[in-house]
Amino acid sequence: MKTFSTILAPALLLLLFLYAAVSKLISPEDFRHQLYLQPFPRQLADLLFYALPSAELLAVLLLCFQRTQRTGLFFSAGLLAAFTVYISMVLLHVWTKVPCSCGGILSRMSWTTHLVFNWCFVLINLTALLFRPSGRKQDSPV
Repeated sequence: MKTFSTILAPALLLLLFLYAAVSKLISPEDFRHQLYLQPFPRQLADLLFYALPSAELLAVLLLCFQRTQRTGLFFSAGLLAAFTVYISMVLLHVWTKVPCSCGGILSRMSWTTHLVFNWCFVLINLTALLFRPSGRKQDSPV
């Protein structure tokens, strides 16, 4: 479990967020257009245009280094939670019309499939946090 929580899970999350960020940065005008089609104010879309890829790249950087990996796992969990809540709201029909602003492979998923996909990564993330060694040395009895 140590290998999973210190190597495999962070690597999977890193690849997920790297893919997500790069897909937005490769075609920024498409990403901006998709954000403008979302059911929230244009000012929020403008903010998210910069904030989402920046947050995803920050997650990648935090997950890259052993020293910041735990912080990266918490940060990733927060991002995944936010995305999962958004997808859940779409499936609950909180808004009447919601286009997907996902890129690449994810754009071909149904909302239900996307929710399952996100939950898989949430579970990977939480498992890594729960089973990750604390990094602190325990005091040995004298």
